[in-house]
Amino acid sequence: MLALQPVDTVPHAFRPDPITQEEASAMFRAVLNLFGKWELTDEQAATLLDMPVRSFRRWKAEGPGRVSRDGAARLSNLMGIHKALRIIFSEAQRGYAWIKAGNAAFAGASALDVMLGGELTDIMRVRRYLDAERGAW
Repeated sequence: MLALQPVDTVPHAFRPDPITQEEASAMFRAVLNLFGKWELTDEQAATLLDMPVRSFRRWKAEGPGRVSRDGAARLSNLMGIHKALRIIFSEAQRGYAWIKAGNAAFAGASALDVMLGGELTDIMRVRRYLDAERGAW
C-alpha cells in the first residue's frame, strides 16, 4: 500500500558554486567570438573586460590567464546578454546589430554605449533590461 512521505520544506541557504578557471576560460573564448560578431575594437573589448588593451591582446592571442572573480562576473553577464538577444531575435544578425543601435530605454544611447561605462554594473544594467524584455524565465 502506498503511504504519504513527509517532504523536507526547510529552505537551505543559497551558496552558488564559484566559476572555475576552466569555465572562465571557455567563457572568454566564447566572448571573443561574440565581440567579433558585435564588431568591437580591442579597446572596446578591453573596457568591457576591465583590463588593459595590451593584456587583452595577449589573452586573445595566447589564451586567458587567471580570470578574477570580477572578470568571471563580466564574462557571465556578457554571455547572459548574448543568450537574451538570441531568445528575443529569431535572426541572430539582428541581435548582434541591436548592441550598437540607439535605444529609448537608455535615453537614446546604445547598449554598447552603456556597457562602455566600464563598470560591471553597466553590463548588468543591459542584462537586466534584456532579461525583463524577454521574460525572466
